Amino acid sequence: MDPEPDAAPYALSLTLLPAGVALCRLSTSAAVPEWTTNARTFLTISRTPTELSIVADEAAVPAEVDARRGYRILRVDGPLPLHVVGVIAALATALAAARVPIFPIATYDTDYLLVPEPTVQRAVAALADAGYRVAAER
Repeated sequence: MDPEPDAAPYALSLTLLPAGVALCRLSTSAAVPEWTTNARTFLTISRTPTELSIVADEAAVPAEVDARRGYRILRVDGPLPLHVVGVIAALATALAAARVPIFPIATYDTDYLLVPEPTVQRAVAALADAGYRVAAER
């Protein structure tokens, strides 16, 4: 039996990662590009019936690839138990109030919020105002 869901937030802290990432949308029929093997800090690949979506270290994405560049990552310090609910919702609420757009990604261990570089300071301030701890990774 699954444990009863825990409500978030519970003492969440986040880390602002130093490297930028790029968000890439490729054709659904495209092969996973060889350049993805150059991503060492962050890489996530999702294939759906309508797209191949890749988020990777900005430095790994070739200039000719159609991508949204200049995003930074806020990592929820984890691991988070899989039965915790509302983590993204709670963080997104604080960031929406500050008019910070997000691109959320969940992994087995934790959650990530990608924000455009120009909004990083506003995002960090909004999260701190909402009671979250945010530290920069060194």
